[in-house]
Amino acid sequence: MDFSSLDDAALIGLIARAHSEALGTLYDRYGRLVFTIAINVVGDSETAEEITQDVFVRVWEGATSYRAEMAKVSSWMISITRHRAIDELRRRGTRPEKDSNPWPDDSGFESLDGLPIINGPEETVETALRDHGVHQAIASLPTDQRVVLGLAFFKGLSHSQIADVLGEPLGTVKSRIRIAMHKLRDSMVERGIVDP
Repeated sequence: MDFSSLDDAALIGLIARAHSEALGTLYDRYGRLVFTIAINVVGDSETAEEITQDVFVRVWEGATSYRAEMAKVSSWMISITRHRAIDELRRRGTRPEKDSNPWPDDSGFESLDGLPIINGPEETVETALRDHGVHQAIASLPTDQRVVLGLAFFKGLSHSQIADVLGEPLGTVKSRIRIAMHKLRDSMVERGIVDP
């Protein structure tokens, strides 16, 4: 049987009946997404790999309780991932808002011909405040919008690749990116990061 041709809900149905090949197919579809979300929350690849494995174990064990009318498979898995990653941060005694970084950090330096330009203290403080505001604006977005922006801008995926990874219609992905960009712009205008 060619499991790759089945939709997500059908795969979950087969996983509920202990078809390990269906779990492998689901992993091929969503393993990278789960890992990306996990690493963005916990900040290190080793823990993110453990969380990724744990998420798929939970999918295996929880497939019988999945309800398609409650959430899409991708949304269900994103929720499991986020909760598992936050549990890991709690175990470490850290807060997700502090450690979560869905966007790459800046070095704090501009580069010119490969040489760093070190700003004076005023510019350094201004840059830090602006970066903090940008991170707050990003953190205020709903998870599904943060995920599509992260996949588009920092993983370099096209809209159609994101749609494939998430198992979402292309129009939905485009809408989420467009809405997220509008929300980010409005939030940054409100915070005084950019001019209206």
